[in-house]
Amino acid sequence: MSTPALPHVIRMHASDNVAIVGNSGGLRAGTVLDSGLVLRDQVPQAHKVALVDLSAGQPVLRYGVEIGRAKAAIAAGSWVHERLLEMPAARALHDLPLPDAARALPVLEPLQGYTFEGYRNADGSVATRNLLAITTTVQCVAGVLEVAVQRIREELLAQYPNVDGVVGLEHSYGCGVAIDAPDAPIPIRTLRHISQNPNFGGEAMVLSLGCEKLQPERLLPEGSIAVISQVRLQDSEHVGFMAMIDHILATAKTHLERLNQRRRETVPASALVVGVQCGGSDAFSGVTANPAVGYCTDLLVRAGATVLFSETTEVRDAIEQMTARAATPEVAQRMIDEMAWYDAYLARGGVDRSANTTPGNKAGGLSNIVEKAMGSIIKSGTVPINGVVSPGDKAQGPGLFYAATPASDFICGTLQLAAGMNVHVFTTGRGTPYGLEACPVIKVATRTELAQRWHDLMDLNAGPIADGTASVADVGWQLFHLLLATASGRKTWAEHWKLHNSLVLFNPAPIT
Repeated sequence: MSTPALPHVIRMHASDNVAIVGNSGGLRAGTVLDSGLVLRDQVPQAHKVALVDLSAGQPVLRYGVEIGRAKAAIAAGSWVHERLLEMPAARALHDLPLPDAARALPVLEPLQGYTFEGYRNADGSVATRNLLAITTTVQCVAGVLEVAVQRIREELLAQYPNVDGVVGLEHSYGCGVAIDAPDAPIPIRTLRHISQNPNFGGEAMVLSLGCEKLQPERLLPEGSIAVISQVRLQDSEHVGFMAMIDHILATAKTHLERLNQRRRETVPASALVVGVQCGGSDAFSGVTANPAVGYCTDLLVRAGATVLFSETTEVRDAIEQMTARAATPEVAQRMIDEMAWYDAYLARGGVDRSANTTPGNKAGGLSNIVEKAMGSIIKSGTVPINGVVSPGDKAQGPGLFYAATPASDFICGTLQLAAGMNVHVFTTGRGTPYGLEACPVIKVATRTELAQRWHDLMDLNAGPIADGTASVADVGWQLFHLLLATASGRKTWAEHWKLHNSLVLFNPAPIT
């Protein structure tokens, strides 16, 4: 018979008056902690327990930050959950101090000698996968694209062993939209920049219908990408559906022949463009996986790579931490401007940042968006923030960038692909089978229980940090080496199972 695990609670900061339960299965009422505190309630794993008596209106502190105020008195040893807390108002943006332009930034010790095997592109970018991408201009061609892609996989790919796959860039845009509305450039530039993603080899094949508002020439104007070929279905002289598909396959062959000539070569780690994101977060996200990702972020930046952190509503409450780390006052102001734009966008929809926290987040111990934000921002590490990438734009690295995106997993991933991401890191506590076709996704589990239960979906387990058998630095280095191996061709579990989410464009413009 196994010995029951000792009661284990995790306190993040010396000033915290709550801690989260580390034990799988939670802790029962009557459990005595090392401090002598007796639990008054049964507290689930990852949920908070009051370490002291809290009076009504008293701030509840986690990460040394106020995540809420007690609605009524809470006795020490009680389960502290979202229904007991009043969420703080968002930090105002109009009076945030900007960093001193003359201040000295931390000097980062270079991390040299690390490489991976990648594909060099003519524009200087480097691919981690060698993929044929078929870009579309309108949702109307999605069914045709699906049939064509399936036939390319079944009939052609085996003839081109150096090509990793074919990706159909299907989306819901292109027609029925106010294409000249003020925010319409966001989805258009997103599609344009995804077509230019390093993993597509600097060339694009475009499938269009013919009558759509988003014409190929507007999506990919002359000079925007090196090699473009087009198939416009309404202009096709071929008779019948299968002849149409054959035309697409014949065009695809010319791209496959070029891509098949490419070979991996040794390139420096500075060629990595890494997107970091979390989904299905729990209270362990800010304890294990996200701190490990943050440690790895610092390593990557020291190695000269580019790192993108995102999810506007999930870092909105950490805006003071972000502006304090801005490399320049201009970068700080751009972060404030992006936050203000998103505040207004949410207000137009009749919601605020509190709408972000999901039922799964709450079941995983996160009481509100403030607590979630404090755990999310840790993915960005400690290095200065070099720049800001607006939705759909490209990152101009190297360094750490705030890529302003919605928090939705698939919209964030879509926008990070547009920013130039060639490998993705995705942390999860509740679990998600998320993946992308255009880019390998390394999934990091926050808890050992999840990593064991989903052993063939999670690529890295950060759970040992919580039980003290590994440090944040240990797992951060593991992730760094795993990134290099994955960039060199090692398959992730999502790639192994061919799991991927559809591209979802962020389109705040009107639909006509």
